[in-house]
Amino acid sequence: MRIIGIDPGTGILGFGVIETGAPKGRIRLVDAGVVRTPAKRSDAERLLTIYRELSEVIRQTKPDHMVVEKLFFAQNVTTGMTVSQARGVVLLCGIQAGMDITEYTPLQIKQSLTGYGRADKQQMQEMVRVTLGLQETPRPDDCADALAAAIVYAMRAIGV
Repeated sequence: MRIIGIDPGTGILGFGVIETGAPKGRIRLVDAGVVRTPAKRSDAERLLTIYRELSEVIRQTKPDHMVVEKLFFAQNVTTGMTVSQARGVVLLCGIQAGMDITEYTPLQIKQSLTGYGRADKQQMQEMVRVTLGLQETPRPDDCADALAAAIVYAMRAIGV
């Protein structure tokens, strides 16, 4: 099974595609990266860029399931609104591709991956690196966060 994880954002949207069922129940990295949108563009143009680029990633990697990180807002409502719009585009891409979609909060992802709901970025990145058997930590953070979401789905839903 192929799983795409998404760390939603308007300026930088992270994605990570993994495959389960590899030898001995391992998880294999298929593709990972980010979609970047120029800050000087209108919201509509940025959302169109996300739609086009994410749709292309989905077309090329052919995931079976999508996992999206739920939003958590502390204070910045403006940022929250634009990220919410990006999430809408992500959900649209997933549903158009015929995927079931699962959502996890950052706390759920951290708890499942590290055993500690308040794990820091370095702990999360290291668990992603170790789980996927990578030499280096995936960069940038948005990419590692997306992979973490996909890994948690594999662990919880499939039992990898």
